[in-house]
Amino acid sequence: MAGSAELYGLAVGLVIAVVTAPVGVSGAVFLLPVQLSVFGVPGPAVTPTNLLYNVVAGPGALLRYRRAGLLNSPLTRRLVIGALPGVVIGAVVRVFAVTGSTVFRLLVAGLLMPLGLWLIARTLRPAPAASAAEPSPRTITGLALAVGIVGGVYGIGGGSILGPLLAGRGMPVSQVAPAALASTFATSVAGAATFALLSLTGSGGIAPDWHLGLACGLGGLIGGYLGAYLQPRLPETALRLLLGALAAAFGALYAVQSLR
Repeated sequence: MAGSAELYGLAVGLVIAVVTAPVGVSGAVFLLPVQLSVFGVPGPAVTPTNLLYNVVAGPGALLRYRRAGLLNSPLTRRLVIGALPGVVIGAVVRVFAVTGSTVFRLLVAGLLMPLGLWLIARTLRPAPAASAAEPSPRTITGLALAVGIVGGVYGIGGGSILGPLLAGRGMPVSQVAPAALASTFATSVAGAATFALLSLTGSGGIAPDWHLGLACGLGGLIGGYLGAYLQPRLPETALRLLLGALAAAFGALYAVQSLR
């Protein structure tokens, strides 16, 4: 049975990453409902398992983006610098303050649905150039810090939030995607290490599900490389609509699950 679960996890990780890597999302946010509803991963353990998935899956897409020369950018550095301290704070909050899965799902739904719908609306009806100005470097770093905290709490890396926000402010997805994935990978390494240290304190079942996380991550490693390969072959409008639709759809899924 465990072997079947791991094979299913590998397949799920691969499919999710192929779809999400082109828009700068690791796919961990979409792995959450699968963990909770299908695999029955308990309590706070879903967060470190998601972070483990990001750590294993991340290099696939990042390798492809690096070969294309898209990783060494000021945006990547700002996102990583802002998000790293945030994810450590978020991990501590997750262990000691936010343990219930219902609140967990509601908060994620409240973030993703509005972001996704907003991005779709901005794509279909672009704002005037003056109001669509890119955010300042200081704003980007502050945003990354806030998203890092959210990512540390929910194990989602932050790309699913940063992607729609930055794309909605007029930044091209081809620029946002590599930076968001790099930030997700860096924060996931820091977050996973934080959870590993916190698990030594005996605060409860906060260690990851290693077998499931590694299996999903291996699928994500392959799928992320394929997704990043596809990205430059997709039009910008299609990428924006895909990113918005993914965020809105999974936000709605979280909302429905939280009300059961």
